[in-house]
Amino acid sequence: MKHLKITVNGVPYDVQVEEADGSAPVAAAPAAPAAKPAPAPKAAAGDPVNSPMPGTIVDVPVKAGQAVKAGDVLVILEAMKMENEIKAPKDGTVASVNVNKGESVNTGTLLVTLS
Repeated sequence: MKHLKITVNGVPYDVQVEEADGSAPVAAAPAAPAAKPAPAPKAAAGDPVNSPMPGTIVDVPVKAGQAVKAGDVLVILEAMKMENEIKAPKDGTVASVNVNKGESVNTGTLLVTLS
């Protein structure tokens, strides 16, 4: 018996498949949907700063509670072997830092929240 994961129309299923020797029909095991991903961490109240692209966090030079000015670097994100500075869109205070150095992120991942 083999354990496989398959996706049908975008829905993942865990299935078990038994090789038939041709002597008897094999009953299909009921498919069970795969577990749902864990919910994203909740952000502090304020303005979110999300990742504009997938990549790896190289540095986070700010800390929660730190005052920042528009244009200050919040996160350095490496994507396609280039370091990209993610800057504060406005003056404010860092309400939360939601990523760590070395972490991989996707487009839209919450990086920092400003208040």
